[in-house]
Amino acid sequence: MTASSRPNSALREFLASEAAGGVILMVVAILAMVVANSPLAESYFYLLHVETGPVLNDKLGPMTIHLWINDALMAVFFLLVGLEIKREFVDGRLVTWQQRRLPFIAALGGMAAPALVFLAFTASTPSLARGWAIPAATDIAFAIGVMALLGSRVPTALKLFLTTVAIVDDMGAVVIIALAYTPSIKGIGLLGAAAILGVMMLMNRAGVRHLAPYLAGFALLWFAVLVSGVHATIAGVLTAFTVPVVTTPGRPDSPDSPLHRLEHGLHPWSAFLIVPLFGFANAGISLEGFSFATLLAPLPLGIAAGLFLGKQLGIFPTIWIVVKLGIAQRPRGSTWLQLYGLSMLCGIGFTMSLFIGMLAFTGTPGLIEEAKLGVMVGSLLAGALGYLVLRFAPPADDAVQVEAEIDGEIAADGDVAAIEARYQ
Repeated sequence: MTASSRPNSALREFLASEAAGGVILMVVAILAMVVANSPLAESYFYLLHVETGPVLNDKLGPMTIHLWINDALMAVFFLLVGLEIKREFVDGRLVTWQQRRLPFIAALGGMAAPALVFLAFTASTPSLARGWAIPAATDIAFAIGVMALLGSRVPTALKLFLTTVAIVDDMGAVVIIALAYTPSIKGIGLLGAAAILGVMMLMNRAGVRHLAPYLAGFALLWFAVLVSGVHATIAGVLTAFTVPVVTTPGRPDSPDSPLHRLEHGLHPWSAFLIVPLFGFANAGISLEGFSFATLLAPLPLGIAAGLFLGKQLGIFPTIWIVVKLGIAQRPRGSTWLQLYGLSMLCGIGFTMSLFIGMLAFTGTPGLIEEAKLGVMVGSLLAGALGYLVLRFAPPADDAVQVEAEIDGEIAADGDVAAIEARYQ
């Protein structure tokens, strides 16, 4: 097969689309802040809360544009997250325990330490403890977007490692949303959701490979989960786990795999429409009356410190200890300073952190705005300083050779799982 006729690498496409989506997300977040503090601010906030109806959940009230984005479109985003998690465990970079070891332990450290830092900064206000999970999240698109700005200064092995850690992080965020932020459950809705999910699992077992029945099931499951009181986005993850996957060792991107087809189909919509819409609808913070004292309030300060300090304290020392104990190997072609820069970039919470912040403080708009401020400041600090560390970090002695080897294997669209296993 010639270079021109060879299919594009799924891995290269993923990294490229995430990077482009991350850059767009940065632009959209800045635009939202500008609009929210301009003469268009009143129209911006009014449009987001226009009631479109109907009432699907008594607690939520009439549906608004903001709710459709956060509860419906974001369910599609979580469907994609679920597909990525399933693919990685069944046919990707998390198939074996050897491959899971380092990213799992690093991600766990990167979720626990930010939560502890947040709780330490907000200890004087016990009512804020509900926001403990806000700084535990990592925005994969934003982080890879920052890496994209660095070009070849960041080794591909490091991008692979960041992607894997962020996917494990997403898995933790899904569990947190399902368990920690479901205040009440309606039995009828939950039974309906269980029945729909059961039918979808039976379709999988029966060998149904057409995507239409699963997408129809997703719509029904979304409604049932919304009615049940569990956050509706969980329907996306549950649906993903029922979508069939065809494993293809050596080329994990089969055109015959329903999961791979759906993931490819959804990814552009998520990266270039859904996540930017979410960012534009939620990143707009009015700075009217803002002062430095506002930032020093326990909630924004705790979130910013959790993202910026907590991620560094949780990820980098964890990797160092795991490597020194011989439990796992450092990603080849990377240096300790580059791994420190990566741990900083993991402090870019943005999408997931904003989302969890709204769940944590539903019904208290003032706290939601403070949480948004903390997320924005913490993410900005983590992104800017992480960029600087990676920009000026000298490359590893074997970086050029390792990079050439990885590029050659990716260009050949080889076994992505094996590629990462070799470069960790």
